[in-house]
Amino acid sequence: MDIKPKSYIIIIASSAFLAFGLYNVHSLSGVTEGGILGLVLLFDYWFGISPAISFFAVSAVCFAIGCRVLGKSFIARSAVAVASFSLSYALFEQFEPLWPGLYDTPLLAAVLGAVFVGVGTGMCVRENAAIAGDDALAMTLSHVTGIKIEYVYMLSDVAVLAMSLCYIPLRRIAYSLFTVILSGQIIGIIRRIGKKD
Repeated sequence: MDIKPKSYIIIIASSAFLAFGLYNVHSLSGVTEGGILGLVLLFDYWFGISPAISFFAVSAVCFAIGCRVLGKSFIARSAVAVASFSLSYALFEQFEPLWPGLYDTPLLAAVLGAVFVGVGTGMCVRENAAIAGDDALAMTLSHVTGIKIEYVYMLSDVAVLAMSLCYIPLRRIAYSLFTVILSGQIIGIIRRIGKKD
């Protein structure tokens, strides 16, 4: 198995960066992401299935698909990313949020959220790791189809956000759509930096 300390340091740092952003921006602002997080919230709303159960189940399927296409080292790297994200988020929860007024400035929240998600996820994806199941699925679909990863993210996020209109106000969905499009573009740019197409 290919183990490069520098790669794991990047994975740990970028996962922590994403956790910091989700705690300080998305958890407060009412501006959400699409993907698996949005999907499990829909399952909770529609069927009363706890996100603790559905997140694990959906992510496990996505990681299994990713392992078959992206290799065994992908699972090891992703396990480090998931652990780093979870531990970092638990640590950040011990402190008061840095920007409690973000709910009243959804455009700023959308931009900040996109930067945290785009950079954190983008750096992990660049190191062949996934923080969540939708990252694994996006990497796999991009690899198999040749479609740029930012467009794979955008399609899945838009689909989940459209379904979320059943319980999230349209205005908040509009800001959420903006943040998922922007974060997807950032992920694609970071993944391609220094690499030939």
